[in-house]
Amino acid sequence: MADQSAQERVAEFIATHDLETPPEFRLLDLTSEVGELAKDANTSTEYGTKPAALELSSDEIGDVLFALLALAESVDVDADAALDEALAKYEERLAADGVESPGSETGEE
Repeated sequence: MADQSAQERVAEFIATHDLETPPEFRLLDLTSEVGELAKDANTSTEYGTKPAALELSSDEIGDVLFALLALAESVDVDADAALDEALAKYEERLAADGVESPGSETGEE
C-alpha cells in the first residue's frame, strides 16, 4: 500500500466496495464535503468573528480529499500530475510578481 498513490488507494477502495458513480455525482459529493468544512469553519469561528478559533477536523479534510481524488479518478485525471502542474503555475505567478520561492536564497528549492 505504501507504493500506491492516494488516488490509487481511493480507486481501489471504490472498486472493492462497488462505489462507482458518474463524475457529475462525484463533483456534487466534493461540493457537499467542502460545504461541511465551510460549515465547521463558520461554526467554530462564530461566523468569522473569532478567526483564531478556527477548528477543522482531519476527518472532514479527509472526506474532502477522498471526494476530490474520487472525482479525479472518475474523469481520468492524474491527481499527482495535476498538482505538479498547479505548483508550477503558482511558482511562475510568484516569479512574475517578483516574489521569491521559499528556500530560493539558499538554493534549497
